[in-house]
Amino acid sequence: MTSLAIAANGLRKSYGDKTVLDGIDLAVPAGTVFSLLGPNGAGKTTAVKILSTLIGADPASGEIRVGGHDPAADPQAVRAAIGVTGQFSAVDGLITGEENMLLMADLHHLTRREGRRVTAELLERFDLTEAAGRPAATYSGGMKRRLDIAMTLVGSPRIIFLDEPTTGLDPRSRHSMWQIIRELVTDGVTVLLTTQYLEEADELADRVAVLHNGKIAAEGTPEELKRLIPGGHVRLRFTDPAAHRTAASALREVTRDDEALTLQIPSDGSQRALRSLLDRLDTAGIEADELTVHTPDLDDVFFALTGPADIPNQPNQPKENAR
Repeated sequence: MTSLAIAANGLRKSYGDKTVLDGIDLAVPAGTVFSLLGPNGAGKTTAVKILSTLIGADPASGEIRVGGHDPAADPQAVRAAIGVTGQFSAVDGLITGEENMLLMADLHHLTRREGRRVTAELLERFDLTEAAGRPAATYSGGMKRRLDIAMTLVGSPRIIFLDEPTTGLDPRSRHSMWQIIRELVTDGVTVLLTTQYLEEADELADRVAVLHNGKIAAEGTPEELKRLIPGGHVRLRFTDPAAHRTAASALREVTRDDEALTLQIPSDGSQRALRSLLDRLDTAGIEADELTVHTPDLDDVFFALTGPADIPNQPNQPKENAR
């Protein structure tokens, strides 16, 4: 049975009469990426702060364990097991990248020799060796985030909280950060990732929990969540009106557009469904000029669970993939 790096039952947090977390349950297997997805104000950062011992949960909360320890009863044991990279960089821009790393080594009580060894290794791993002697204020946004995560890794944490780590990064820097996260998990590290980027959760997470109004609206693998939402279809486009009419007659449950010469067939987009459709086309002697598959994505899941008013930050991405 897979051990849990993070477990929380009935996690609650209120500020006065405002409830931020309303009894959420979390179970994060070791060596995986678990993503908390939600709009601003959903409670993502509050959950991270509680689990990383920065603030306390409400007394009404159930049992919480991080790395096997209770954050309230034994915060030092939790802190020894975790690393945290927040929304805002912890990098000191007035000193060099190397000095930032060595400062973290001192905070982790590493010897001078061990601190320099770990610093050199991490700077090389994150492609920061050449910039190590420059003030961190001169670094690009992507370099600062890489340095931020490198600093987090000085203490060799087995659980890392990444709170919206790619906010404000350009697409190239975001993809570089994704590769770093994948490598961490390959090394056995557990990552709890909060993000507003739907594509990011889809790319990285083994499991996703959608937070809405302080509650978990749904949880599962990205594929499981997508299957909750109807609306998948295959779109066939024709240039020959006769072929379009023949296909419309031969196929069942189609939505036809005679002006655009297209047909839309409900489908879950699976290999089996596509093979069945292609077999029916072959049997009828029909060849479409273009076949496009649309399957519900995390955009659809998010909107269905939280409503269109809560649209998170999202790079422009086509929802249909031509085949």
